[in-house]
Amino acid sequence: MLTDLSIKNLAVIEQLQVNFGPGFNVLSGETGAGKSIIIDAMGLLLGQRVRSDLVRTGEETANVEAVFSLQQQPGVRQLLQEMDFDDDDELVIRRSLSRQGKNRVYVNGAMATLAQLQQLTAPMLAIFGQHDQQQLQRVENHLRLLDGFGQCQELLGDYQHHYRQWLTLQKQLETLQQSERDRADRIDLLSFQHQEITAAALQSGEDEELAAERLRLQHAERLYAGCQQGYERLYADQGAVCEQLGSVNQVLEGLVEVEPKLLGPVEAMRDALFGLEDAAGQLRQLADDVVFDEQRQAEVEERLALITTLQRKYHAEIDGILAYADDIEQELEQLRNSAATMEQLEAQIGEVHSQMMTMGQKLTSLRQQAAQSLKQAMEEELAGLAMANACFEARLTTCEAGLLGLEKAEFYFSANPGQEPRPLSSTASGGELSRIMLALRKVAPRADSLTTMIFDEVDAGIGGVAASAVGERLCAVAEGHQVLCITHLPQVAAYADVQYRVEKLVENNQTSTRLVCLNDEERVQELARMLGGAQLSSQTVSHARDLLQRSRRPSLF
Repeated sequence: MLTDLSIKNLAVIEQLQVNFGPGFNVLSGETGAGKSIIIDAMGLLLGQRVRSDLVRTGEETANVEAVFSLQQQPGVRQLLQEMDFDDDDELVIRRSLSRQGKNRVYVNGAMATLAQLQQLTAPMLAIFGQHDQQQLQRVENHLRLLDGFGQCQELLGDYQHHYRQWLTLQKQLETLQQSERDRADRIDLLSFQHQEITAAALQSGEDEELAAERLRLQHAERLYAGCQQGYERLYADQGAVCEQLGSVNQVLEGLVEVEPKLLGPVEAMRDALFGLEDAAGQLRQLADDVVFDEQRQAEVEERLALITTLQRKYHAEIDGILAYADDIEQELEQLRNSAATMEQLEAQIGEVHSQMMTMGQKLTSLRQQAAQSLKQAMEEELAGLAMANACFEARLTTCEAGLLGLEKAEFYFSANPGQEPRPLSSTASGGELSRIMLALRKVAPRADSLTTMIFDEVDAGIGGVAASAVGERLCAVAEGHQVLCITHLPQVAAYADVQYRVEKLVENNQTSTRLVCLNDEERVQELARMLGGAQLSSQTVSHARDLLQRSRRPSLF
């Protein structure tokens, strides 16, 4: 959901900051006040191409910044993680434009690409009414919208599971078939590698143990001399440390009765003596264990050289070499039994393909039913939106099995009786597309992950009862989404949870635009202006108050 929008130096907007809440938000105002600029700002958040004339006169840069709540957008949070952006409960997007044509995008404070911006905002935000952002004009969205209406997602998920399994098995079979062509050469190579590794009889951690042994052998003389000298000076020599310490300790023990305070030092020296005697014994043992063996040293060097060669060829770690040997053994087994394996794979492929096609046919049947139901529901909704003679169809075309099923879908539409429905993407006007999308959102509120919908020109060419019907439907859609709507019709604006007035100001020969959140009485005045123009009568104000009371929040009046 869009929670905050900040616009600076964009066309006639010098500085604008607004907080949006959930539900139905309406933007109204005089023609030319700057409502379309706000839509342009929203388009920039969707990755719309930049026009240099959007930068305000006299300024070098323009900025649009928005904050989105991600509490209901786990998919967007996953995208943020995959793109290495900060993942939080909020998404902050800023787009900076310069008069020289430079364009920068920031996501949670970090530089981003336009493609990343489009990926992140498309699942959350959509503008209905402008052709360059119209979802309905992209045929690839039609099947997803149909599935959302017909609640086909669970069955589609089952089909996709079998489809991906089928693709995996097909790839394995192709790999085996390729291996069969090169089977003899591959077997020779792998057999040589397996024999070389097996003959080495490697042990995990062996290289580290041998390196330590080589170090001891290389420094055997120094090691022996150091240990032997330590033993002699501590214990074996005449007047060794232990002998002198024992003599001192014996003298002091005899004086403990004279001075009891000597007991502590005596005990400490006794403990030290025991420790030194133990250390001397260990040094003697270490000296005895030192090996002066040139032959063993040569054997260790040769073994380490072999291990190093294998590490260069196969893996830097012995465990990796052993794991590679296991992989070789399995591949050799597969190669030697490739015929049987291919037969098994072909049987598996046939079984999984049969299950996939069964799922796909069930999905096709469910989609056909959904298409009929969607036609009926949409035509009923469109009749209430001043398109009583409209014809709407969701046509399915059979295609090869793919990730989305066994068919493609495309919406067809005609606004007038006697006209053959044509592809919606090339037939409907901007206003018609907005009303069609509004009707679709009414009949299929959970068709996708969109949380914020912006309707522009949804009321084009209508009024009276039809305008009230548009307002009712926008209000219904807003029960589960955030809806922003730009309208000139009081019958639509009266249904809003929150209404904003877009105002144009002229100061010091500079034009600017501001957005004002209207309180209850200000809404009545704004609706009266929309009803009767600049000259307000008491009757017009009364009519506006009554319209607002009947449409949305009677308890406020």
